Amino acid sequence: MMNDEALMHAFAALAQPTRMKVFRLLVREGPDGLPAGDIARRLNVPQNTLSTHLAVLARGRLVRKRRAGRHVIYAADMEGVRDMIRFLTRDCCHGHPEKCEQLLDALLPECGPAAR
Repeated sequence: MMNDEALMHAFAALAQPTRMKVFRLLVREGPDGLPAGDIARRLNVPQNTLSTHLAVLARGRLVRKRRAGRHVIYAADMEGVRDMIRFLTRDCCHGHPEKCEQLLDALLPECGPAAR
């Protein structure tokens, strides 16, 4: 679970347009992620600038990196994202989850009520 400081880093990381684009791209790519060079090319961001953005996102626990040979692969940190969503919805409807159906439907549209 993220502490308050980590959550503030996460929210601050997403409060910048390029970082938001990087994060959304990595969420779309899923767990395989992308090499840093591919991210830079797809978003037309200089690599040195992208490195700074990726470091900020990693500090906010929104992306993870791993080595694959000579490449550094970045992927969305879904555990960090889950912690952020939990923080935002922790007190939803005063502990009555049945009142939060609309929120759950918006977060998980492919998992309608019957799938939950």
